[in-house]
Order: sequence, then structure tokens, then C-alpha cells
Amino acid sequence: MVQTPMTRERLFALRETIARLEGSSVAAARQQALAGESGHGKERESHRLPLGMPALDDALEGGVPLDGISEIRSQLMRDATAVTGFALALAALLQRKAGQDRSPILWISDTVVSMEAGIPYALGLADFGLKPERFLHAAPRRLEEALWLAETAVESGAFLVSILEVKGNPAHFGLTESRRLSLRAKSAGRPLFLLRQSGEEEASSAAFRFLIEPAPATSRLLPDRSMLGGSIGNPVFRLTLEKSRNPAPLSLFLEWNPHDRQFFPAREPEHARPPFKRAAHSGPHLPASANRPDRSQEMGPVLAFDQAS
Repeated sequence: MVQTPMTRERLFALRETIARLEGSSVAAARQQALAGESGHGKERESHRLPLGMPALDDALEGGVPLDGISEIRSQLMRDATAVTGFALALAALLQRKAGQDRSPILWISDTVVSMEAGIPYALGLADFGLKPERFLHAAPRRLEEALWLAETAVESGAFLVSILEVKGNPAHFGLTESRRLSLRAKSAGRPLFLLRQSGEEEASSAAFRFLIEPAPATSRLLPDRSMLGGSIGNPVFRLTLEKSRNPAPLSLFLEWNPHDRQFFPAREPEHARPPFKRAAHSGPHLPASANRPDRSQEMGPVLAFDQAS
């Protein structure tokens, strides 16, 4: 008998509860549930999008899953453009891998985020390595409408990738809604990128969660492979793999080349600082005074004057 998505969701939640009561792992229950869903017909292979970085691809078990949810978040709203850039880079990689598949990309924006960080721009998409004619943008007014659109888009299988952008940790988007989106993506065999701008870590059905921060760009390369001093080169991201099967988080710097549509390893900048510990002014500090005595304090009585009315 064919199960509806709602039935599969309830069955999955029930198996998780039974696994907790019996003391077995929740991961084993999730694998059993997914195996039960694919038992009707032929077994579906798990598709992956390799990023070209051996250490990162090994941690991702081959790459970003193309039949489930991957969460990309930022800690601060000022880092929203970095999260957007990383998601667009993944979409450009997916377009390159798709080849003859001309399915478009759907970007579902949050209204508040669009007001603060802007919306995708066609010329900018082309410069970043994407094909604007295969890019669709939607701006629902309410979160419920955005979730409905994301579920429908993923379930239809008409889009190469669906990207859902939300702000923070909304109360109406929790584990239940995340699990429902995951079931839609699994059954359709399509990826969904969840962009959580200025959000905290929380439980979700995403297979992996990335923390993206902006990093200083390197200088632009000249034809003779030398660096052009004072120039701004390709964008660089600081990626931290927060949720995976790795025992410890993985952190590294990635450079995105929009012309080759490929990631390259980037060196850690010398002035890189931990999150929330960056200096307000990134320039050089003033030198300390030398061979100059401190001004002596003036001696004498201190008079208190009445405040003028």
C-alpha cells in the first residue's frame, strides 16, 4: 500500500519514540524508517554533490546530499551575504553537474531578510557563475506561505534545487516542519538548502549544518600568476561543519572561483579572529609613546560650580 507523506511522517516519529524507549540509537531508527519508505519499489541511490575538497568531502560522506536538507546558517545578520554567496556557489556547482538538465533554481526569500540584505540580482548571478535565465525568485509575505511553497516545489521535482531563506529561529518552523520538508525531499530525490540568517543552532532533520562566516579575499591573479597588490580577488568563506557524523567540528577556508565554478582551499588570514572577538577597527594600532613623561596633574583646590538653569 502506498503511504502518504503525512503517514510516513507519523511512522517516522513513532519509530523514534520506540527507539528512545528501547534505548537504541535514533540514527538507527531513522535508517530503518528511510529503508521502509524505499521498500516499495527499487532502492534509490543517495546522490551527492562533491565540493572538490578531500577533507570536507570525506566529512560529508561524499558531498552535499542531493535528496535531503542541508542547513546553512550565519550567527549575525551582517554575515547574510556570505551565507547567500555560499548557497549560490553550491547552486552553480549543481548547475555545472546537471549538464543537459535545464531545470531552474528556486529561491524563496524571507521578507525581513530581503529588506536588510537585498534580493538576488541577475547580473550579479552571472558574475558569480550562475545562469540567470534558470533562476526564479519568490517572496512570500508569511512564513506559512514560504513553507508551503518550499514543500510544493520540492515535491514537484521541477527544480534543480530549492533554497528556503528564513530569519532566526521562528516559532512556526521547528522539528516537525523540518521533518516534513525532509520527507518531501527524500521522496522526490531533490535537494533543499535551508538558509538560516542570524539564527542559533537547533534540532532539525538536516543531514548537515554549515556555519558560514566571511573571510578576507585574496589579491587578484595576473596572467603571469603574480598577485596584483591592493586588488580584491575571489570571495573567501570560513566554513565550520557543525552537524555531521564527525566527532569534532571541521573548520576551513574556501575560495570560490566563479569562472571555473569550483572551490579551492584558501590560507587562513593572519589577522583571523574567533567569532565575536573581532576588533572594531581592523587597521594598525597607534604606536606606544616613548621617552615622553606623563603630564603631571595640576595641584590646588577643586571648586564645584552650581549648574546653570
